[in-house]
Amino acid sequence: MSGIQTEIAEKVRQLEEKFRNSGQDLGSYLDGLLYDKYLTYWDYIELDTLLSLQKPKTHFPDEEIFIGYHQITELYFKLVLHELKQLVETKDLTADLFTAKLNRVIRYFKIQTSSFDVMIRGMEREQFLKFRMALLPASGFQSAQFRMIEIHSTPLHNLVHHPNRETFRSNIDLEEVYQNIYWKRGGISSDTGEKTLTLRQFEEEYDEVFLRLAKNLQGKTLFELYKSLPEEEKNNKNLVEALRNLDVAVNVNWLLVHIGAAQRYLMVKKNAVKATGGTNWKEFLPPSFQRISFFPELWSEEEKEEWGKHWVEEMITQ
Repeated sequence: MSGIQTEIAEKVRQLEEKFRNSGQDLGSYLDGLLYDKYLTYWDYIELDTLLSLQKPKTHFPDEEIFIGYHQITELYFKLVLHELKQLVETKDLTADLFTAKLNRVIRYFKIQTSSFDVMIRGMEREQFLKFRMALLPASGFQSAQFRMIEIHSTPLHNLVHHPNRETFRSNIDLEEVYQNIYWKRGGISSDTGEKTLTLRQFEEEYDEVFLRLAKNLQGKTLFELYKSLPEEEKNNKNLVEALRNLDVAVNVNWLLVHIGAAQRYLMVKKNAVKATGGTNWKEFLPPSFQRISFFPELWSEEEKEEWGKHWVEEMITQ
């Protein structure tokens, strides 16, 4: 018993020193502890608030699934960015720490990819085709966090529309490079050739944010952090494998599950229904069309030329 009392007394002494050094009174904080309520699980995670955020726009029951799953996805994106920001801010980065953080990010994307079956088979097609019309012009295309993940991962020139990518590789005008980023092509109406409202809304809200982020990350994207490592660290097999796995997780598998959902819900008698934002998903989503790679130097020319095709065949087989 006396051992416990001694331990508690030492803790109190340490607390008193801590608050004295900060100009605060320990006694006032102890009063606060006496008056404070016990913390509950539901209060800690703000459960009531969290469960109140699903606000469907229609009476179709399956819209609850649609909005809930997208909110879960954005929470995972937040966790991914949480890891990427730590990597950017780490001084004296080692291959082991780099690999550990990358594997966390890969795990988040694997969870999302494997759970995407909820979107593919978890809603009635007839309900989806009706309630989606109430969501116009909102679109998953407008996920700012996903675009931030891309910008954290690689220099902007690696995200330029594929046919024009080499032209911009040495361009130092970030704003010009950004205007040619691949996903902006996805927001062009296939009927008129003009920007859709979905794209115009997205640009108005986030263009300055994305450009500012790209400027702040110059020399500090994942790819540049990797290239700046000492040669021995850079040749770490686990690190190289993690970088390649992240590329596949984000730029192949994540796109493929979206194609699976689009095929199920947006194909009508071999004709494609337009996505909610008016984007032509058949030309935008397939990995082999844009061949986006965060770490192109880690892939052979043959692998880049066949980008995504091998995994598409595997998915079709499955």
